[in-house]
Amino acid sequence: MLIDKGCIGKMLLKVAELWKAESAYLSDIDSRFGDGDHGVTINKIAMLIERKVSEWGDESLGEFIEDLGDEIMSVNGGSAGPLYGTMIGGLAEPLRGIDQIDGQVLKKMFLGSLSAMEDITKAKVGDKTMMDALIPAVEAANKAEDDITEVLTSASKAAVEGAKASEAFISKYGRARSYKEQTIGTPDAGAVSASIFFVGLAEGIK
Repeated sequence: MLIDKGCIGKMLLKVAELWKAESAYLSDIDSRFGDGDHGVTINKIAMLIERKVSEWGDESLGEFIEDLGDEIMSVNGGSAGPLYGTMIGGLAEPLRGIDQIDGQVLKKMFLGSLSAMEDITKAKVGDKTMMDALIPAVEAANKAEDDITEVLTSASKAAVEGAKASEAFISKYGRARSYKEQTIGTPDAGAVSASIFFVGLAEGIK
């Protein structure tokens, strides 16, 4: 199986659909120790994705994803715009001159995404951030066989498990860090939205 422009569009639209469906939940968990606007911003990003996919013309895969990341960066509403703009834009790193994606290229895309994030944050697994989902997802993807479905399934499973694990951590970033041990028991909103991103990619290819 190879992923082409049409497949990427479907995958991103599934991410947008799931993000919109879970936006109220994301704001709810964010409101417990944060600004409570994470779901609102994620919903804005989802609508931007829908618009960009519908307008996709002659841009190559790499150009489209890079441009999408740049536009997401400017979405108003706290840190989610810059973070997801960086994460999604990073997927374009290995796509120069490529119009079809195989399992190996997909792994490189995920590594590019993680590398872009590591350029802007020092957060690691256990710090109760979106990295609690992103890092395990990328690691699992790169341990999987070079099969598109296997890579996506492994990444989404690890991302969901990582978001769930964030419930047990103490927040170390953002407004939530002032609540210390009180944050135990609530998952990180960013980790949950990141896990939904990987689930959407995996479901969108079916």
